[in-house]
Amino acid sequence: MNGPRFELIEKISFMLTHECIFSARGEEKSSMKIPEPIHEHKIDWERARSYLDERGFVLICGVLTKKSCEEIVAYYADDHRFRSRIEMARYSFGQGEYKYFNYPLPGIVQQLRSSIYPRLAPLANQWALRLRSSAPAYPEKFSDFIEQCHRAGQKRPTPLLLKYRVGDFNCLHQDLYGEVVFPFQVTLFLSQRGRDFAGGEFVLAEQRPRRQSRVEVVSPDQGDAVIFSVHHRPVKGERGYYRANLRHGVATIHSGNRCTLGIIFHDAK
Repeated sequence: MNGPRFELIEKISFMLTHECIFSARGEEKSSMKIPEPIHEHKIDWERARSYLDERGFVLICGVLTKKSCEEIVAYYADDHRFRSRIEMARYSFGQGEYKYFNYPLPGIVQQLRSSIYPRLAPLANQWALRLRSSAPAYPEKFSDFIEQCHRAGQKRPTPLLLKYRVGDFNCLHQDLYGEVVFPFQVTLFLSQRGRDFAGGEFVLAEQRPRRQSRVEVVSPDQGDAVIFSVHHRPVKGERGYYRANLRHGVATIHSGNRCTLGIIFHDAK
């Protein structure tokens, strides 16, 4: 006679994170057709990289102006800007939908991609060294990195707009599109919490070998950005560095609509 069967339910430790670690907020320049997406003089990138290195993510407030957020949200209705539309439920990704931009990218999306990449490339190379990666070093310029992607057959753009309604959510996942992978990506929050939607917290889960998962729950406001690890990060142990696996997702939307912009630096096959 067989004994009773038990399901092992993984315990998860939660840390609710509301605080903006760094702020990029400044005055809007209404005379500019495309507002400066990153207020460089407001961000201490050395500290931001240090926090990202230590925790696997960093929250930066006020990266986009309200005007920029509204402009990007309006792109969703223009199908000519996109190469594909994905319904999450169809692929068991969750519930909601998103669209991948086509080339040429909108100016503000391209500017975000090309201006943030060189700020993160130094840490990306440090992580590669710690994990003894055999992949080529990440170049200083984003244009050179994109050339690497295209030589590897990854030629389809990956920046995307995501749209969630009441009851929608996004399962924990990783955004990998080929052999060439930049270890960081960015989510920019285009809707205002409390006014446009409720719920829909941004969730990051880290799994270390032989340990319980650790989950960070982040509640950004309109214009804020979270920079985080795409799939794993190096953690120092007694015998050197090991890989901690990371996934991200979105909690259920309780009311309203929530829109976000995803900036993934590597292109897709």
